[in-house]
Parts: sequence; structure tokens; C-alpha cells
Amino acid sequence: MTRSNLLFTAIAVAGLSLTSCSSDNDDNTTNYTVPTEYSFERNSTTSVDYSGQTSRLLMLEEMGAYISAAAKNKTVADVTVLSNMYSNTNNAFSNTDLNTSGKQLKDKTAASKDYFSTFLGGGSTTEKLAVQLFFETQLANAFKASALPQVQASAGVSGAYLDGTSSRLFAANGLEPQQILLKGMMGASFMDQVVNNYLSTAKLDDAMNKDNNTNKVLETGSNYTTMEHNWDEAYGYIYGAGGSKYWDSYINQVNADTDFNTVAADIKNAFIKGRAAIVANDYTTRDAQINIIKAKLAIIPAVRAVYYLQEGKAKLATNNGAASFHALSEGYGFIMSLRYTNKPGTNAPYFTKTEVDTILSNLTKGTNGLWDVDYLNANLDALSLQIATKFGFTVAQAATVN
Repeated sequence: MTRSNLLFTAIAVAGLSLTSCSSDNDDNTTNYTVPTEYSFERNSTTSVDYSGQTSRLLMLEEMGAYISAAAKNKTVADVTVLSNMYSNTNNAFSNTDLNTSGKQLKDKTAASKDYFSTFLGGGSTTEKLAVQLFFETQLANAFKASALPQVQASAGVSGAYLDGTSSRLFAANGLEPQQILLKGMMGASFMDQVVNNYLSTAKLDDAMNKDNNTNKVLETGSNYTTMEHNWDEAYGYIYGAGGSKYWDSYINQVNADTDFNTVAADIKNAFIKGRAAIVANDYTTRDAQINIIKAKLAIIPAVRAVYYLQEGKAKLATNNGAASFHALSEGYGFIMSLRYTNKPGTNAPYFTKTEVDTILSNLTKGTNGLWDVDYLNANLDALSLQIATKFGFTVAQAATVN
């Protein structure tokens, strides 16, 4: 460990000064400015690092693109290649930097400290393994649906289903493996790591982290304290890939609706303010920002789940099966994400695992899953209402977000 003099960034300040306790254990006060952007320096060098999160976001992107290419080009989505991508083994990525990054998606699936640490009693190894197996099953489903010669998907038959000029792969129950993978991993990995791991006070304040942050004891060979780095890693799972991908993209989409038009700024500003508070040893303000991020971020999968359930219903009415199943699969993935939300003050999700599993089961329990259009039409509104009611918005409000 090394000690370093603190130099808080002097660029792009918001003009907001905070006065608060510098730690939980003293009566000193600290005035500090909060930047307008997520930019922090020490000794004129950035103290921010979320490269591992960037790698994982790009890994998921390449997995999704690989499945899409198989559908479009009528090639096989090789399950071995996909499994190697998931565990980052055998140099499966076309981006060689990902192959050598030392990072993977599999070990960050259902792996948070709060929900899946058996030591803390927050989860179980059994559930973690079951979630990982679920995603590996999606890879196998994509492989099966892409088998050559490519066949037309139909009730009980996996294959390709034309959607306009493009082609998508669907499992026998009508779910689209690629969308279940993408949206599901946004919850089981990215969401879980943000709100239940890196923003967990059990992790932020673990061992000597608080004392080391207060005294600015840096991680060996790095320009940040462990607490600063944990916060940066949470930020990276939202914003780390650039180009508005995954949660960053959907936060902006929800924010575009007038009913939710402060959520993007609320989340981004809470990340910035919380990081500034950590630099200033203001742990009370830090914890307040954690609660804001947890509450506001949870709204995103809830709104998007309802939106896609309603879009799927509308597409069913026009007999556009591929577009409907695509939308419903996105909704399925966002519903999965609700299990990984964290309601402030509870250290528990807004929807329990049992509740989420029941909703997902209800969504697909018609004859041959999504192919039972009559079943879906009778139940999509009820499932939408159940989600919307929990978060205090209406189905109509969510359905207008585009």
C-alpha cells in the first residue's frame, strides 16, 4: 500500500458545495465541489478505472452479434464457441483484447456479495449455478435453432422466423435465445453487480476499506483507493462501453418519456455525487446516493418489461409473430432483471425470486409457450399491471416509452 496526497479534480465543477461529516466517526466538516461529469483525478492523473466492466459489456455484445449473424447468414451459432465466450476460454472472441483481458461473464453471473454470498446468507450456490445453467441453455437453444438446413420456426419447433427482411432464431416455445441472453444478463450480471455488489456497503466498507479511504491509502500500483475503485466498477457496468449500450441505452429510452424524464440525470448525478463524497470521506452522502441509484435503476427494467409486453400484444393483433415474439422475449429478459433489483432499506429485490419465476412461468405456460396466442392475449395485460403497480406507474405510461 502507498499513501498519496489527494488532488480532487479541478475540471468541470458543478458549482455545488457540500458541507457534511467527513466520516461516520467524527464531527469535522468538509466542503467539496461535485463535478458535472464523472471525472476524478489524483496528482493530475485519473483515479477512475472500470476497464474490467468495459470488457464484459463488449463480451456480451459480441455474443449477441454472433447469434444475430448466424440467423442472418444462415450459419450455425456454434454452442462451443458461445460457451467459450461465456467463460472466456480458448480465444473465442474476434476482439483479441477480450481474449487476454482475464475477465469473463460467467463468474459474474448471479455473483453479488449481498444476494449470492453464502457467508452473508444472501443467496445460494444452488441458485447461482442454476442461473448460469439457464444462460448456457440459451446458448444451446440458439445452436439448435440455427442448425442447418435452417428450418422455419413453428409451434414446438425451434428454428428461424422471418421478421421483415431479417431473420431471428427462436426456441421451440417461441422465446428468442439471443434476447433472453442479452436482457437477462443485463440483470443477472450487470444489475446484480451494480446494486448488490459494488454499491453494497458490505463490499464498500469491507475490512479496512473505510479507514484506508479516509486516509487515502491506495491500492498497490494504482491511483485509487479500494472504495473509489468499487464505486467506479459499479459505474462501469452502466456507462463503461460508450455509445449508449445496455443499461445506459435503456435509461435514456425511458428518460425520453415525459413521465420518467428525470431518471437519466438522477442516476448519473448520483454516481458523480457519490464518488465525490467518497473522495471527501463523506459516507453519509455516499449512502444516500446508493439509495437513489438503487431506486431509480430498478425503474428501468420495470418500465421496459411492461413496454415490451404491450408491444408484443400489439404485434400479436397484427399477426406479426416474429416481431411479437421478439418483443415478448425482450420483456422476458427485463422481467428476469427484476429479481436483481435492490429496494433501498430492505437489501431485497422489489420482486422476489419466487414472484419473478411465477411471472415468467405465467408468460410462457400457454400451449407451446408463446405460440398460444389466445392465452397471451388474455394474460399480457394482467402481467403488465402486476409489474406497473409494484413501481407506482401505469401500464399506459410505460407503453408510450419508445
